[in-house]
Amino acid sequence: MTKARHDLNRLLNKPFNINLKLPFNKLSAALCSAALMLSTQTFALPQMEAATNAKTVSVQSADVQSTSSERVTKPVIYQVFTRLFGNTQTANIPWGTKAQNGVGKFSDFTPKALESIKSLGVSHIWYTGIPHHALVGDYSQYGIGTDDPDVVKGRAGSPYAVKDYYNVNPDLADDPAKRLEEFEALIARTHEAGMQVIIDIVPNHVARGYHSLSAPTGVTDFGASDNTQVSYARNNNFYYVVGTPFEVPSLSPDLKPLGGEPHPLVDGKFDEFPAKWTGNGARAAKPDQNDWYETVKINYGVTPDGSLDFPQLPEGYGKKSAAEHYDFWQQVPKESIPSSWIKFNEIAQYWLAKGVDGFRYDMAEMVPVAFWSYLNSHIKHTNPDALLLAEVYTPSRYRDYIHLGKMDYLYDKVGLYDSLKAIIQGKAGTQAIERDRNSVEDIAEHMLHFLENHDEQRIASPEFAGDPLIALPAMVISTTLSQAPTLLYFGQEVGEDGSEDAGFGKPSRTSIFDYVGVPAHQRFMNLGKFDGGQSSKEELSLRAYYAKLLNLSHSLSALSGEYGDLHRANIDQGKGYDADLFAFSRFDDKQKLIIVSNFAKDKAKHLTLELPPALVKRWQLAPGTYPLKEMLSDKKPAAPLTLTTKGGQVTLNLAPLESKVLVVGEK
Repeated sequence: MTKARHDLNRLLNKPFNINLKLPFNKLSAALCSAALMLSTQTFALPQMEAATNAKTVSVQSADVQSTSSERVTKPVIYQVFTRLFGNTQTANIPWGTKAQNGVGKFSDFTPKALESIKSLGVSHIWYTGIPHHALVGDYSQYGIGTDDPDVVKGRAGSPYAVKDYYNVNPDLADDPAKRLEEFEALIARTHEAGMQVIIDIVPNHVARGYHSLSAPTGVTDFGASDNTQVSYARNNNFYYVVGTPFEVPSLSPDLKPLGGEPHPLVDGKFDEFPAKWTGNGARAAKPDQNDWYETVKINYGVTPDGSLDFPQLPEGYGKKSAAEHYDFWQQVPKESIPSSWIKFNEIAQYWLAKGVDGFRYDMAEMVPVAFWSYLNSHIKHTNPDALLLAEVYTPSRYRDYIHLGKMDYLYDKVGLYDSLKAIIQGKAGTQAIERDRNSVEDIAEHMLHFLENHDEQRIASPEFAGDPLIALPAMVISTTLSQAPTLLYFGQEVGEDGSEDAGFGKPSRTSIFDYVGVPAHQRFMNLGKFDGGQSSKEELSLRAYYAKLLNLSHSLSALSGEYGDLHRANIDQGKGYDADLFAFSRFDDKQKLIIVSNFAKDKAKHLTLELPPALVKRWQLAPGTYPLKEMLSDKKPAAPLTLTTKGGQVTLNLAPLESKVLVVGEK
């Protein structure tokens, strides 16, 4: 498949979550103009300020960097697609109904299930698909309006087309009338299991049929007070195509609602007057099929010509704390804050009050950075420990979202993920890892590392690696390279391959639009026993490896310490170290680690690894011979580590795809 074709398929399969690093000539003209006008509003952080805020600085030499250790442990986030996690049905009929293909429930997260998740070293569960979103189903007996399939993607619906921010997806409840209480009980069970809860907030867009049945007194729906006679007003929640009705896009056969199945509401019509701008910023009353036509764009006080109609942060606020940002916004007259800002703060506070511990923000860069300062500082005022994670794909803007927007973590997708995938596929050498590490070294602890999530291809799919074992060296690097948290997508730990043709969702990514089972995960789940009773030996072995690795995140103090480069010191030495290998050190005053991974699929490596003098000096260890302990296996290292005043060296043997995490013992 050509890259252009792949990019197009990505747009079609998850139209609301575009990868902004794609060349603009791959996108529609409408999307281009919207992305340029509405997504680039920011406040530049001067280079001097960025340097001042750096958390990683060079010491002694270019080979060793010192890292702040504000956190004792590294968060491990387990993303579950809530609708799919507990589903035990295996029919997997394309476009299948709930009755045919099944659906998971909140109640499937039993204490046994949560204990199983916790055993992987997980600190936070990101429950994806919680807020009530548009779906094709009849819940009218519970007072819930029926969604029109003409503006729903898939049968189960996109979790990023939210129709009620004050309630939860009724599909997930045993009793839809008590769906909110059932989710509150899940929050409590998760806390009892020793983990925290993250849910999505989708700030850029809502479902075309947004209407809350559960909003607190005094909270009105998005758009309820809008002046629809103008295309833009600061306190309008939407943008309008004045005087023009919305038209359903013309869809190709493979995108027809419900796969072409007859349905009383599938008539190519949806009542919306005047038409609202579409979620990706498309301004036509009749959006293109490649637009995010099931959603409408939220107005944050960015005018149609791109100017900013809201108070801006004073210069230097990149250096200030979340508490200082909160104080700033308390002094700003409420009437000058766009209505949508206030509404999203009300939403966040509602969920914090119910015990939610943090939020993952969808397409965070499509709304202004100043809004994030406003929202996140209010969240941190309520819960200073709330975990705030943003999906951002533009590296040049990372520091704005961290320093000005007060995000805790950003996706390290356009960087480490892309490079690790290329290395796995044989398209790049390991030098790309050091390049990516250097590019974010001042914000390394804020970059979320992952190899799978709901947007990306499954590792085991033929389109990615075709074998989950091939990615293990990358997983070791991803987990240990910095203080950054690690994300694991459910099923990744047992080699799920995403091969199902679910209907709207196609193979390689587990569908987020359809009712479908997740076979490798289901085998481990074993009808709710969570004992791996149906798993293969290979799947159980893989899961044990993930558990071992991720639990090291919490047990090895050096992983919250400093970084020492070993790659540059060895790549040209001619002692067996080559572009299939990547090595580095992590260390603090209590512990010294040597980490090395072999990405070669069919070639063992015998090498002498050299430690540069600057690193040995930073370790503050006397010359001598030191034993090494392997942490990922029960093997004994072939040789000890020898340190002199001129550096150090150790002889290592690595099997194909093997990684070593070596702890330096006492001599």
